Amino acid sequence: MIRSILATAAAAVALSGCALLSSPDPVQLYRFGDAGAPTNTAVAAEPVQVKLRAVTFPQASRGDRLLGVTGSEAAYIAGARWVSPAEQLYDASLEAAFSAQAQGIRLIGRRELTPTTRLLDIDINRFETRYAAAGAIPEVVVTARARLLRSPERTVVAERTFEVIQPASENRVATIVEAYEIATRDLNTQIVAWTEANAAGG
Repeated sequence: MIRSILATAAAAVALSGCALLSSPDPVQLYRFGDAGAPTNTAVAAEPVQVKLRAVTFPQASRGDRLLGVTGSEAAYIAGARWVSPAEQLYDASLEAAFSAQAQGIRLIGRRELTPTTRLLDIDINRFETRYAAAGAIPEVVVTARARLLRSPERTVVAERTFEVIQPASENRVATIVEAYEIATRDLNTQIVAWTEANAAGG
């Protein structure tokens, strides 16, 4: 009897060990941030120096998880992660867009010590996958508040809110990621054009 109980206990321990050591469900890593083909064929001889401040993201969209929203419910999309935190990928994509598209301005990274007369402040307010209903084909929603400030006074030169809504072609992770790529590229193109239009004024 004792031997039977010990054997049962040993089998249970072995099975629990297998459960603890079992492989987790695989997670696919994705990225976004293609700046597209360069369009700045004629850069100004003395471009306005604009310093990019740290881009802020809403708490729920920070990090490497893809946020999905259905009505008042929110959950992270299973089996998919960004290869780096979303705010870092977006920051890099915005810098790349300025490098590829800007003509009258030069974006100064946060680690550069070049003196500037303008500061660019970007707050991302939404960065999410929105579903009209559970299982529906979603759309990616990205909204941003941009402020262009004089330096060193930090008075506002211009301010604008941008919104991009990009439908996915299917309710699959790969097509959702593609929608994020298109949406961020569209947003960045708008921000670059807006900054160019306002940087030299005031």
